[in-house]
This record gives sequence, structure tokens and C-alpha cells, in this order.
Amino acid sequence: MGGEGQHSDAPAFRYSKVFLMIPMTESDETTFVKELKRMAGLRVKVAEPLARYTTMKIGGPADYFIEAQTETALVSLLPLLHRHATSFCLLGNGSNVLISDRGVRGVVLHLAGEFKAVEWGDTGETVRVQAGAACVVTQLVREAARRGYAGLEFAEGIPGTIGGALVMNAGAYGSEFEKIVDQVDGVSRDGERVQFSRTEMTFGYRDSHMPPGMVVTRVRLRLRKEEAAQVTSKLRELVSKRKSSQPSGHPNSGSMFRNPPGDFAGRLIEAAGLKGKRIGQAQISERHANFIVNLGGAKAKDVHDLMELARAEVAQRFGVELLPEVRLLGEWRQA
Repeated sequence: MGGEGQHSDAPAFRYSKVFLMIPMTESDETTFVKELKRMAGLRVKVAEPLARYTTMKIGGPADYFIEAQTETALVSLLPLLHRHATSFCLLGNGSNVLISDRGVRGVVLHLAGEFKAVEWGDTGETVRVQAGAACVVTQLVREAARRGYAGLEFAEGIPGTIGGALVMNAGAYGSEFEKIVDQVDGVSRDGERVQFSRTEMTFGYRDSHMPPGMVVTRVRLRLRKEEAAQVTSKLRELVSKRKSSQPSGHPNSGSMFRNPPGDFAGRLIEAAGLKGKRIGQAQISERHANFIVNLGGAKAKDVHDLMELARAEVAQRFGVELLPEVRLLGEWRQA
């Protein structure tokens, strides 16, 4: 999550930023792949299907799927992509995205290896946690609770990575990542290591306004000490609440739309009579109308069409413009 995305013709939805990609000749492409494969700390796959990397289990192939294992490799990779005028998008745990059936042109970048590392620092009543961008949010939440560190409970059930959660300022139950972020490290598109303190950052609803092209590598969080039993009890309460209100059993990407000011997207979609509506094998969840589930073999177009339907019906009936919370990646032009 985060980074660069692909262009689209569908103006109703929010797409990631773009920089120009000049088509490569066959010799250019061969040279590009050779350069990539010479870099230590990278794993490179060509024409890699992306459905397996997403929580929705939908998505066509990436021209290049690159897994970066080290920050050193990332520092070398980003300038190379820039030199070759090759677009890239960052894919974390594959939640909060819908990838086109046609796939993604350019590079899909995935962080692994050292980017999963976590360091715990205990200084009196305050706890500083430095988590790699590829660390899974739910794993960090549960480990913090086990240690008796409070402040992350709201993030239980957020299916993404720490980097993605930071970029979109993920939140639930009245709290967001901006309330616990202390510092962010990253690499610019030019390969420069950069760092931002909390006071240098500007957060908004579902956005942390990171510089275009920057890849978040580490996030330092500020937590507080409490009794482990107390933190665990609160966590279990939120787990139970989430399970009772959100769909399970079918792949999904989390909330599809942002909540409009003073209201809830799910309430509006349900009030428009769309709860349970199906297109192909995609369905607006019967449990929570702001979720779309993959009943098995759904296409990205099915999901996209349901989103368009929900947006149009809510706008017509209530005069409210729903904005997507999921990022739409890949080629969405009509043939």
C-alpha cells in the first residue's frame, strides 16, 4: 500500500499518483530485467499473477513483481526504476486494494525480509516500538497486548501492514495511527533515505500525506504501559465486536468506501436497498454493506461495477458522494 499507481479513465474513483512510463523496446526490457536480477536483496518475477497476494483474491498479472528484502536493495532499486521511467506501486498485505483483471503495468513492489523486523524499547511508562513497514498489523497488536503495552488495540483486525496502515492513517473505534506515530523512516524515489518526526507530518482522514514516490520502511510508535490482562481484555472485546459486525468466510478488501462526514457509508448503501446485491460472484455483504465479498471466482470488474452502483444509488437518493477507501490498481480502461 502506498507508492505509485496506474492511470485510469474512471474519474469517480481515487487512484494512486502516476509518473510517466515510456514503453520499453524488447532489448530495453531484457537489459532492465538483467539489471534487476544483478541486485542483491531482490526477488524478481515476470508476469506474476497478483490474486494470491490480495485479501480479495482478485487481480491480473504484474509486468514485474519485485520483492525487496533489504533497505540497501530498495535504495538501489528506486533510482533504477526512475531511470527507466518505469511506474511502480507498493503492495503490502494486499488489503485495501482492488487490482484490475488486466493486471498492473510496470512494477509491483513488495517489502519482506528485514522490513518485517520489530524492536521494542521500554523507557519508564512510555514504550517506543520500531516496526518494519512489512510487519503485519494484527501480529503487532497481539504482541503489544501480550507485553502489556496499550494504545494499539483499535487496530485489531486491520488486515494490512504497518507501512500501509501509516500511509492511509488507518483507524477504527475512534482512534487512528496518527495518535500513536512518533517517527517515520523511508526511501525517496531518488534512493535517498528520509525521516520525518511526528511534528513534521500532516495527517488527514485516511491519509498521511507522505511525499509522492516515497516508500515507508519503518514506523516508530509510542505506546503506554498497562496491565497485560487489562489490555488483553480490551482486545478480546474489540475482536468480538468486529466479528459480530463484519463479514467472514469470504475474501474481501475491508471497507470499500470512506465514511462521509457525520454518517456511515454502510448505512447509506443499506438504506439504498443494496445490501446483498450481487454482480457475478461479487456481493455487497449481507452483514455489512460497506464490504464487498468474493463468493468464489469474482472478477475485479464485478466488484468495480458494484462500487459504481453503490456510489450512483447513494448519490441519487441521498445526495452524498461516496469516496472509495480501496485503491484501484492497474488498467481500468474499457476495451
